[in-house]
Amino acid sequence: MNFDYTQLIPLLPEITVLTMACLVLVVDVYKTSKDSNLTYYLTQLTLVMAAILTIALPATETNRVFNGMFVADSMSDLLKLFIYIVSFMVFVYSREYLRAREMYRGEYFVLGLFGILGMMIMVSAHNLLMVYLGLELLSLCLYAMVAMQRNVVTVSEAAMKYFVLGALASGMLLYGMSLLYGATGTLDIVEMSNKLSTGDLSSSLIMITGMVFLITGLGFKLGAVPFHMWVPDVYHGAPTSVTLYIGAAPKIAAFALVMRLLVEGLGSMQAQWQDILIIMTVLSLFVGNVIAIAQTNIKRMLAYSTISHVAYLLLGIIAGTQSGYVASMFYVIVYAIMSMAAFGMILFLSRAGFEADSLDDLKGLNERSPWYAFMMLIVMFSMAGVPPLLGFWAKLAVLKAVVEVDLVWLAVTAVAFSIIGAFYYLRVVKLMYFDKAEDTNDFIAGPDMRFFLSANALAILGLGIFPGGLLSLCASALGM
Repeated sequence: MNFDYTQLIPLLPEITVLTMACLVLVVDVYKTSKDSNLTYYLTQLTLVMAAILTIALPATETNRVFNGMFVADSMSDLLKLFIYIVSFMVFVYSREYLRAREMYRGEYFVLGLFGILGMMIMVSAHNLLMVYLGLELLSLCLYAMVAMQRNVVTVSEAAMKYFVLGALASGMLLYGMSLLYGATGTLDIVEMSNKLSTGDLSSSLIMITGMVFLITGLGFKLGAVPFHMWVPDVYHGAPTSVTLYIGAAPKIAAFALVMRLLVEGLGSMQAQWQDILIIMTVLSLFVGNVIAIAQTNIKRMLAYSTISHVAYLLLGIIAGTQSGYVASMFYVIVYAIMSMAAFGMILFLSRAGFEADSLDDLKGLNERSPWYAFMMLIVMFSMAGVPPLLGFWAKLAVLKAVVEVDLVWLAVTAVAFSIIGAFYYLRVVKLMYFDKAEDTNDFIAGPDMRFFLSANALAILGLGIFPGGLLSLCASALGM
């Protein structure tokens, strides 16, 4: 049988990232100390090439190749583009931090590229085996990245916790997939959806059990309560450059996973999974916003903030409408941009032998640098949902989606916890502007990081003033 090589065209971005990741691995072995930047530049070139290919080969219609295992559509194109952009910025932000801690090695960039490949596979997977393949590729890279400073006790502890809990969650996800396969007789997401919509399978015990295990695995990857226990420990214990990587782009891939599995695959069971997601959302709002108030470590505070943001992301999925899915997609992209800037600021303030991960390290930042204090103010206000910044429009979009389906009580609950959550964001602003600086050392960040960090924060402000462009991109990607 002749192989149809045209099937490879939609996979060219993935093939490029895989090939370049292998090339970076080989180059890193043979490079000399004079070529220390070579792996970094090759990594950034890889992301630029993948972005160019994704833009040059847009999916004008849904294109499923390799017997439906891989899908190229507008949603996957847009999410991949933002994965490239966010990852590019993560590597820029991490460069000086890694150099100062003698971690500026090819392993970080190779693992980062293979992790990005896993995210790309997750975004385009249309078969349960492909979903699991992409998820495990990403997870294994993250475990290794967290453990890169293995001689540091807190890092080793975070890596072990992440690995053990991640393995447990992967097992639950795989068990849920096996139950779905046993009930429907197919691993293909489209065929599974068709079988569920034509019979009474959606109410069978085996399907409901499989769905519960599936949501358990997804909840862990998202960091939603009660599957959140790894988030604060890993965010706190991992090197900040790795925390930045974990906290940004993988959330975009996790959203794609929810869309593929729950919306496209188990759409007929919406009544069942909607109730479970509502419980997870309310718990995440409570735990994320309340416990964050007690934190003195900014990485732990942002970890609990992440849990609360996941709750807002789930609101659009709970709505179960096209506008709700658009709102969730908009929210996850906005969150990735905000998270990137917040952790980038921690990296900016850090230097050799000093981790700027305590809230006290932000004291008097306005005295030291009014410009970067203002950048951090934009990020914190946006995360709190203060208009007209980008975070406000993201929260408004998901709240509007749940109100449209008469879940007003859920919207009111979300608003109430948002007001509670505003406290710990405003506390950061208070420390920067009203407290005296305890640290008077100069910033070591290079001009590239200073430029991109400023651009990142100003993008939050600019897109907040003109949010229509990004929102319309999300709407067109989902066929609205």
